[in-house]
Amino acid sequence: MWKINKIPASLGVESHISYKDMEFPYPQAPISPMPMICTALIVAAGSGQRFGGLIPKQYQELGGMPILRRSILAFLGHTHIDNVQVVISPQHRDLYDKAVEGLDLPPPVHGGATRQDSVRLGLEALEKSAQKPDLVMIHDAARPLIDAQTITAVRKALDSADGAIAAKPLVDTLKRGDGNVITDTINRANLWQAHTPQAFRFDKILAAHRAAIGQKLTDDAVVAEKAGIPVILVPTNADNMKITNPDDLGRAARLLGQTFGDIRTGIGFDVHRLIPGTEIHLCGITIPHDRTLEGHSDADVVLHAVVDAIMGAMSAGDIGHHFPPSDNQWKGADSAIFVRKAVQILNERGGIISNVDVTIMCEKPRIGIHRQAMQERLAELLEVNQDRVSVKATTTERLGFTGREEGIAAQAIATLRF
Repeated sequence: MWKINKIPASLGVESHISYKDMEFPYPQAPISPMPMICTALIVAAGSGQRFGGLIPKQYQELGGMPILRRSILAFLGHTHIDNVQVVISPQHRDLYDKAVEGLDLPPPVHGGATRQDSVRLGLEALEKSAQKPDLVMIHDAARPLIDAQTITAVRKALDSADGAIAAKPLVDTLKRGDGNVITDTINRANLWQAHTPQAFRFDKILAAHRAAIGQKLTDDAVVAEKAGIPVILVPTNADNMKITNPDDLGRAARLLGQTFGDIRTGIGFDVHRLIPGTEIHLCGITIPHDRTLEGHSDADVVLHAVVDAIMGAMSAGDIGHHFPPSDNQWKGADSAIFVRKAVQILNERGGIISNVDVTIMCEKPRIGIHRQAMQERLAELLEVNQDRVSVKATTTERLGFTGREEGIAAQAIATLRF
């Protein structure tokens, strides 16, 4: 029997019950000394008809990125997940490519007419892959708020079981009705809501899915149950909601803002010397000029400051640590590479960009006419909406090296949420 240790009285009847409040009776066997490959299978082949809209819900934006991308990132950077495989509809390939741009993923698998078909096709593709998994964690793309602790808890449950699912114990009283009239009250004891991820020994769930073809089962736990596979219930974070309609998307956005409560700020500052030339690179765009900035890469002083601000907020070193000027591979490199790397590290650590504010200090070139293009490019590189990016410029009233037009300086402040 699971039990709730304690629910703070302040939470009330609609409180969120966390897995941290639960205890379990199943034995915690030590992890096998032989590493077991665990692959996350993200199911994103649905058409999202109940959601409506011009594109399926998994490609709608949540917190500045597609729902599918947010779900993938939760597993892609997790220590217990070795690989991530996505199952999509072939009709959505263009949407998929845009949503996962820059992520290190294998080609997607084409799904089937139902979720059950899509999961089976995904499992069969994994069976033929170069790195066939020992364990598989199946997750619905429409649950983008899955947390790292739940993934860990579900994975650890497989140390002593053949199947385990994230689930939420029911706390509301259930009524059965005839139209709008109550006909019965259902005892909620021992009732759970099944969530994802749902994890299994790979060979067993693949065999179970093949045996269940055509049965129209609603989730993988039911498939496992039909095959006689015992499945452990692992209490999940109650915010691990499934987005089904536009109201859910609004609620998820609010929860996302509440969840990312660890706020960190970093400051970046960079300077480059001006030398004779024909163009200058600033904030990811090229501006014709009678000077150029001297540097090992393209010397984009603004992007360098932005990278240092993001790295600083994560305590992840600085741009020189990740891209040393002594390494010839960065000779003349586009500084966009450095920004994308900073964003990748941030994603792997489970963070998001709240905003980035940049100040450029120079006499020339005039920044005002380029400001909008700079802001658009920076937002694109950071994978955020433009209202989360600010680009400003100032002179130093002809004082100092910037006033003498000997160089250009830039300062950036990045606020991140984890």
